[in-house]
Amino acid sequence: MYKKWLGIVLIILLIGLAGFRLYEDRKKVTDIGEKGIAVTNDKNGIAVGEKAPDFNLETPEGKKVKLSDYEGKKVFLNFWATWCPPCKDEMPHMQAFYEEKADNVEILAVNIEESAVKAKDFADQYDLTFPVPLDESGDISEAYDIYTIPTTYVLNEDGTVHQKVVGPMDESMMRELIRSQ
Repeated sequence: MYKKWLGIVLIILLIGLAGFRLYEDRKKVTDIGEKGIAVTNDKNGIAVGEKAPDFNLETPEGKKVKLSDYEGKKVFLNFWATWCPPCKDEMPHMQAFYEEKADNVEILAVNIEESAVKAKDFADQYDLTFPVPLDESGDISEAYDIYTIPTTYVLNEDGTVHQKVVGPMDESMMRELIRSQ
């Protein structure tokens, strides 16, 4: 009987330790592996130099987000989903960048076609403090012709596209994209 209880306690401890490690790993900024590609000649989506289409979306908390309200700032307009491994990899980098960014830079991480509950749980789990507007219908991602996620449009202060990045970004790439504007 003693061995049985000892075995059960050990299994519970191992499961708890594994769960804790998984939780901590999700918050840690790690190497994203292969970085996204800065695209200049993509025939899909909004071209460099074009005005980014305006939109009105809501965050899971019900806050209204209108892209044109961010004119005057440089904006990382990121499209992502909770099930996307490269999106999961880049989110800690985006949060770390956001915490140290200049006042004239903003991140809008548009969640594509998922529920508010799912997006909020993800944002809470990764301690995201930047706005996470919801594109539950997929209309905005369709207007931007998003076919790969994550995809990020880096916008100038006037709302025009400075750069399009297909794939995940890390902090150093984000800093370089802002410097090159």
